[in-house]
Amino acid sequence: MAKKSSIARNEKRIRLEAKFRAERCRLKAILADPQVTDAVFFKAQCRLAKLPKNSCPTRIRNRCALTGRARGFHRRFGVSRLVLRELVADGSMPGVMKSSW
Repeated sequence: MAKKSSIARNEKRIRLEAKFRAERCRLKAILADPQVTDAVFFKAQCRLAKLPKNSCPTRIRNRCALTGRARGFHRRFGVSRLVLRELVADGSMPGVMKSSW
């Protein structure tokens, strides 16, 4: 099980990203527009820089829904490789079976 603080920190990042998503998209659209004047561009750039660091979507870490483990994460199932292996062995994952050859 991952530390509670790292799980809580990641949840905080998810909340912040959702809160500032519209503002960040609006500012990025201004920066991508070639018709914008230099003054407006610079102002948008400064506003974007003043947003919280943890509101950036790239800072969010995929974590296992059951254990909080950050590494070996399977996007399709939302769990880590270790939990996935246990769930498949128990038969808790419908349509998935342990391979053998």
